[in-house]
Amino acid sequence: MYTKHIENRDFIIFGIQNWDATIGGNHPRKSLIAEIAKRNRVLFVNTPIDSVSMLKKEKNASEATRIRVLNGLEDNLVQIGENVWNYYPNTVIASINWIRIRFIFNILNWINNWKFAREIKKALQSLNFKNYIIINDNEIFRGFYLKELLKPNCYIYYMRDFLTHQGYWSFHGSSLEPTLIMKADLAVANSHYYTDYLKKFNPNAFFVGQGCDLSRFNGVEASEIPTDLLPISKPIIGYVGNLRSARLDLSLIESIATSVPDWNIVLVGPEDQVFEKSNLHQLPNIYFLKEKSLPDLPAYIQHFDVCINPQQVNPITEGNYPLKIDEYLALGKPVVATYTEAMKLFAGHVYLAKNKEEFIQLIGKAFQENSVDLSNSRKALAASHSWENTVALLYQSILKTTFTKPTAATLPTTY
Repeated sequence: MYTKHIENRDFIIFGIQNWDATIGGNHPRKSLIAEIAKRNRVLFVNTPIDSVSMLKKEKNASEATRIRVLNGLEDNLVQIGENVWNYYPNTVIASINWIRIRFIFNILNWINNWKFAREIKKALQSLNFKNYIIINDNEIFRGFYLKELLKPNCYIYYMRDFLTHQGYWSFHGSSLEPTLIMKADLAVANSHYYTDYLKKFNPNAFFVGQGCDLSRFNGVEASEIPTDLLPISKPIIGYVGNLRSARLDLSLIESIATSVPDWNIVLVGPEDQVFEKSNLHQLPNIYFLKEKSLPDLPAYIQHFDVCINPQQVNPITEGNYPLKIDEYLALGKPVVATYTEAMKLFAGHVYLAKNKEEFIQLIGKAFQENSVDLSNSRKALAASHSWENTVALLYQSILKTTFTKPTAATLPTTY
């Protein structure tokens, strides 16, 4: 679909999740890196461990790894694939987000960034990275000063979530993120909603879409029905993903269940406390099947009659690209979802509802209209949302900005 590429360049990528972070089995950054590494060298940098995490008695896997690195028990720079290296900075940064005096926070954040940059420079020297391109994947705090400290050939801010509307980032992030966007050479996003937001602060803002690795859906059509789905009668309306009250509309799910008692609603995924204590557990046609392993999820989707994404509409969800929609469509399933700005990308292939009544009506319509032709068109749309296309759009964005008038020293190889 896209023909321009960048090759034989050095990329540095870091973000708010480390390489070994557990985030529901989904790690889009790894897929992004794998695609970039087909033509370039990539250094993924984990963020340094902070002082509070050092003092915790119980540490997660990522924190434990970073402590082993600090103690010299593991190498901090490891090649993990062709053209890909994983790096753990050998330093500890201060925990400062609790500080509410902005100029003190900014001073300490500069020190944290300086320590982070000092460690990155060691890896760059070891790998002989030159004229590198930095992709900051939504890391507002620890990446705020890295353009100045590392002086990359191109500094990209990549927005995949509205972090400033979430607790940890809301206070300092709301003031820092616009400045970070403004001083980036370019900014990219996975939804048109986020792209419009970026354009308020940086004219070099581009939509690059969202890649989705759909390889695990190959051959799922022939899969057997999971054993815990067997006792549940058809029709089944299904949802797969984290059950978080900040993102999902519990009252909408309850309305669907009570309006049409003959429909069975299956929710597959871990619940937060609000879901665990909700009235949904008292309804006889709602089934909570808990969290499943990533390889098992396609079989559940395959045996749903209609898939749903009953989101709340709020600043967190309005521009959020829901990867689960591509996963539903990859199996040709009819999908009913709450209308948001980000979901307009799927118009024509997904039924979009603006209220509870419409959501219920569209589920009925989805049952009635389903066909082989519609199923095939859904699969084709999901297939077009590939990491190859996303990275090609990223390359085009770089070429449109930084390399509009390149010098001999910075000219990338393209074809």
